[in-house]
Amino acid sequence: MTPKGEGTGTLDERITGALVGAAVGDALGGPVEGYTPEQIVERHGGRIHGIVGPWNGDAWRTARPIAPYHKGDGHVTDDTLMTHALVRVYATVRDHLDAYAVAEHLVPDLMTGPRWIPELEAEAIPLQRIFLAEKWLVARLHYGHADPREAGTGNIVNCGAAMYMAPVGLVNAANPAGAYAEALDVAGAHQSSYGREAAAVFAAGVAAACAPGARPDSVVAACLSLAKDGTRSAIEAVCEVAARHTDFESALIPLREAVAPYDTVGPDYRSPSLAARRPSRLHTIEELPVALGMLVVSGGDYRHAVLGSVNYGRDCDSIATMSGALAGALGSEIPHDWAKTVAESSRLDLHAPATTLTGVTREIFARDVGRRRAHESAYAELTGTP
Repeated sequence: MTPKGEGTGTLDERITGALVGAAVGDALGGPVEGYTPEQIVERHGGRIHGIVGPWNGDAWRTARPIAPYHKGDGHVTDDTLMTHALVRVYATVRDHLDAYAVAEHLVPDLMTGPRWIPELEAEAIPLQRIFLAEKWLVARLHYGHADPREAGTGNIVNCGAAMYMAPVGLVNAANPAGAYAEALDVAGAHQSSYGREAAAVFAAGVAAACAPGARPDSVVAACLSLAKDGTRSAIEAVCEVAARHTDFESALIPLREAVAPYDTVGPDYRSPSLAARRPSRLHTIEELPVALGMLVVSGGDYRHAVLGSVNYGRDCDSIATMSGALAGALGSEIPHDWAKTVAESSRLDLHAPATTLTGVTREIFARDVGRRRAHESAYAELTGTP
């Protein structure tokens, strides 16, 4: 694969690049999540250039506000746990998903399947690790029996659904509109407003990145062609600024300034404003526009995009998850040493989910072709056309 993400590679290479790229980005961003670029420099004596240990060292089990999670040392976070869970749902259904698939398959997976949780350094059910916005799925769908298509209404509006939507984009590789529509349905069980919108746009971006000859500008164009309201405005503003930079160092402050008018959290990430994470047509989650901005700044280079995302701080594990998935889908090379460390430290086979999803994607495409041909045949009969 080429280091600059020239939109090359086979289907299995694109899917592998996206899923491995997302997991590695997640693991790199985890230890500095919630901090500012200035705090990161002070803590680490400069910018981060690879995998680092926990912010509070050996005190990670008790040090607030992170305890009891071991973020760092190559451990993936809930972004990857949720992404792999969605892959398992695809492996079960073996067709396009909707909000009902989330209720029928994803929720039981989160509640009943013990797995190794790297941040807990223990085997546990994923429900014991995922954040409040993801626990909402269990509360609303398993205990509240809400209509899956509407269950996301009332949840905090954040990146919770967007962070694990890469598989939807990959199943719809090179079909951004299809990815957008499917992710919008899937995410309806989890999020509303611009949180749901971001999930759909991110999936569309991943699908666009899989297209032959795709580049960062074509990915952004696909996202803008589908995005609505504040999400579209924020992506446009951030990527316009990003196009003026070729190094993440100079872009860190300008990208934050560009997204700030659309972000509801406010300047202090750990002390959200009173208007934070409420539904709005004027706002956006911060993570997706910044991830796309870093993709533009890097020219599609995986290492550059992910390190820019990590050093941006704030919700940087999710930003790096998204930029990592996009750059990986473009075909940019993922540093082997990073991937090896993350796999070993997290006790995960990072390639297995990609192998599974590639097989499912081929099956779904064959189903789609069959359905399309049946529709064409019926339409031809209705219209009397040959």
